Amino acid sequence: MTLPRQTAISLYRSMQRIRKVELAIEERYGADQMKTPVHLCIGQEAVATGVCAALRTDDYISSNHRGHGHYLAKGGNLSAMIAELHCRTTGCSGGYGGSMHLVDTSVGHMGSSSIVGGGIPIATGLALSIQMKQESKVSVAFLGDGAADEGVLYESLNFAMLKKLPVVYVLENNRWAVCSSVASRWPGEALFHHLPQTMLLTRRVDGNDVAAVLEAAQQCVAHARSGQGPAFVECQTYRLRGHAGAGSDARLGYRPSTETTEWEQRCPVASLRRRVLDEATVSAEELSAIDRQIDEEVSAAFEAAMGGSLAAPTDVTRNVFRE
Repeated sequence: MTLPRQTAISLYRSMQRIRKVELAIEERYGADQMKTPVHLCIGQEAVATGVCAALRTDDYISSNHRGHGHYLAKGGNLSAMIAELHCRTTGCSGGYGGSMHLVDTSVGHMGSSSIVGGGIPIATGLALSIQMKQESKVSVAFLGDGAADEGVLYESLNFAMLKKLPVVYVLENNRWAVCSSVASRWPGEALFHHLPQTMLLTRRVDGNDVAAVLEAAQQCVAHARSGQGPAFVECQTYRLRGHAGAGSDARLGYRPSTETTEWEQRCPVASLRRRVLDEATVSAEELSAIDRQIDEEVSAAFEAAMGGSLAAPTDVTRNVFRE
């Protein structure tokens, strides 16, 4: 199926924007001006883009530590995100949260959590609030395969199925939880796929194929929005950088270099670019123009961030409460 022109442009812009932001963070991280740990999503851009393209602005998402892509794909303010990484008061969390605690409620991004699996019950609770208010919104929880090992996922899914909550759980299976492979932690495929589809609608897709992610997300979001209960999407993907920080982690030796090379050849951004050019949906000149616009936007965001102010020492107790 040929992607419609505007869809192709939107998906490409979103993925390329995420990629260029992450590369810019990586390039500048060694200067030590970003006083926050970072977990880059280079290689996983298709998941955030495809899922968020199926959502409305007023739908909710709950993110995790590897959440830059989720924030950007949902429409979060780029300048506020870069300012947050630099601990500026103009940051999306006022400079208090850093990379792992991004939030932009104006577009339905209800926050990310540094706790592995921490965003899962939040998304579930948001879905409960939607149901109680009788709204037509949907809540989405982004989680990694490491979070899929946590009991809170099973508790949340059980509650969501019991109450038929409008929530979609999106598993970004990038095959490694820090340096532990999925094969060393899972005896087989995710057991959720074995549940009756009437209880939990499930899909498993190539997480590097943004069109496939979008199609699965549209099905699952429509299912949840119509009151039929929760859905679960497993997106098989790969992070091309280390668990945390900037650059390759090849020196650690826990991943075979052939594996990384194989997934580099399956780059989601390059794959979509080839597809739209092959289908003559968008021209190379148009894609290059999009790239230049993104470069300018990213440069401006970093420049603006450096011009922001740090919190005053007297603000250290702000947002800290005691009885």
